[in-house]
Parts: sequence; structure tokens; C-alpha cells
Amino acid sequence: MLKFNEQKQVDDIQGALNLRPHVEHIVDKICKKGYDNIFYLGIGGTYASALQAETYIKGHSNLPVYVQHAAEYYTTGNRRLTKDSLVILSSVTGTTEEVVKAVNEIEKVGATLVGFIDTKDTPLAESCDYVITYPAPGTEQIKFFMVADRLMNNNGDFPDYEEYYAELEGHLAKGLVEAEKQADTFGQAFAEKHRHDTMHYFIGAGNQWGGVYSYAMCYWEEQSWLRSKSIHAAEFLHGTLEIVDETTPVTLFLGEDEQRPLAERVKKLLPRICGNYTFIDSKDYPIEGISEKNRGRVLSHLLMHCVTQRIDAHVEKLNCHPLDIRRYYRQFEY
Repeated sequence: MLKFNEQKQVDDIQGALNLRPHVEHIVDKICKKGYDNIFYLGIGGTYASALQAETYIKGHSNLPVYVQHAAEYYTTGNRRLTKDSLVILSSVTGTTEEVVKAVNEIEKVGATLVGFIDTKDTPLAESCDYVITYPAPGTEQIKFFMVADRLMNNNGDFPDYEEYYAELEGHLAKGLVEAEKQADTFGQAFAEKHRHDTMHYFIGAGNQWGGVYSYAMCYWEEQSWLRSKSIHAAEFLHGTLEIVDETTPVTLFLGEDEQRPLAERVKKLLPRICGNYTFIDSKDYPIEGISEKNRGRVLSHLLMHCVTQRIDAHVEKLNCHPLDIRRYYRQFEY
């Protein structure tokens, strides 16, 4: 398989799960001190992961959780974010300009900053009150959700917490690798069909929405230089519906959380108006050892990432375009 190192992927996922005692220690300390609300801070891909974490917590808890776009914060501020707030962020380089500027302003407020910063001794690593360094691509959501899970557990919202993580730690890493193997044939066929699309619409809801948003922008547009647009399934009937015809490429991501009915509504409609649609359903990718009740909590967006990684690997090869090349991003001052 293209760009697939099975053992490394297993090790990366297992390594992220092994961070749990460290995360629990930090979260427990914060909970003992107390906090008034929770902010996931991000921009681009980290903003997308923050959207997933927010949707997840809202579906399982009454904890006050918000997504804060970094650039909006340093221009507009947010009066809900106080000295008693908890702010969670992630960065690979530790130098993302918008996030650094937002964190500088948050430091003035005095909120508690927890950062998953993959590069040590960087501006963001130095600014955060608590730093966890684990440079493994594709594990950001696991880390974001791990904080969310401990917060919900401490709030009394997660009675099956230990059972849940026993399943993940025993089966998730191998299960995701097997799902990616299963998705490879589909990924190649999808890439062959859509690698020259002039526009492609991606639709999703719930914990798939952050993934859809990120996939269209960060992967198809930024990495593959392919025009695309992300649409929340709840908003598909307002605007995008009217420009879909029999030739329009449309792909729907179906997850397994509370908002699945929103995606199923689109699934029912698309065959009536479109002849170029694709459905990607996380239910098609079983993982042995993960109980049905726990699949929707974490699996569906991670499984979708397994599928899209296969698409990207084949698009890269077929289009002869390395995904790490950028025309403009970080090439000059913006």
C-alpha cells in the first residue's frame, strides 16, 4: 500500500493512548482548582479538530464548552474567556502565527493553557501552563478527546470511562490499521474518478463535520490543490442543494453519533438530484473489540480519516503532486 507503515501507525496510535495518565494528572489538577468554562482554540486543521471536540462534549455533557478561532480572538476577544477558563490547543510547529498571537492575549487574561505542542522550546510550548509533547501525525483528535473524556468523567458524565479506555487501549490501534487496509481499494477508485474534478462538495454532520471541513480545506485545497467546499448536512438544503445536478461530484460522510440522521436525510435526497455522489459510512468499517455503544464516541471520525488517507495517497501518486508542496502557505509574510 502507498504511504502506509503499519507498525508505525500502530505505535503512533498506541503511544497517543499511552498519554492518558499524563493527561489525567493535568486535568485532575485543573478540576481540583476549578474552571468556569472550556475553550478549544485553533485555526485551520486544529480549528476543525476543536469543532469535533465541542460537538462531542455537547452530545454527552452539560459542561460549558466553546470553540475559539485564534485569529478571531486576537482581533475581537471573547468576554466569556476569563482568568478561570481552561484553554486547550494543539500545534505541530509551536509557531503558528495566529495561535501565538491569540495565546499572548490569553496570557494577559490569565486563563489556564493546556497545549499539545509537538516541538519543544517553541513560543507556544513556552506560553502554555501544561505542555504535552508527542509528535505523531493523525493523533490530534485522540488527544483532544482524551482531555474531553477526563473532564466529563470528573463531571460525572462518563460512568463507563475505564471500560471505554480498556477497549481503546486494547483494540483501537490495530483496528484503525485494518480499516485503512480495507479502504485502500475504495480510495484508489475514488482518486481515479475524482482527481481532476473542477469542484467537489463534501458534506457531513456531528463529529464528521470537523473532518469534512478539514478534509476539503486542508487536504484537497491546501495539499492537493483541488477545488472543494465543505457543507454541514444541516445546511445542505440552503443554497448548495440548488447547484447540484446529475454531474456534480458530491461526497457524504456518515458517522455514528447523534447527528447521523442529518446525514441520512442528505443520503436519501442525493440519488434524486445527483448522478455523481459517493457515500462513505463509518459503519462499513468494523473494529473487533470495540463495543457498539462506544463506536459513536470516538470511532466514526477516526475511521473516516483512515478512508481519506487512502484517497489522498492515491491522488498524490496519480496527480504526480507531492502533498507537502505549498505555493503560498508559509512562503512569505501574510
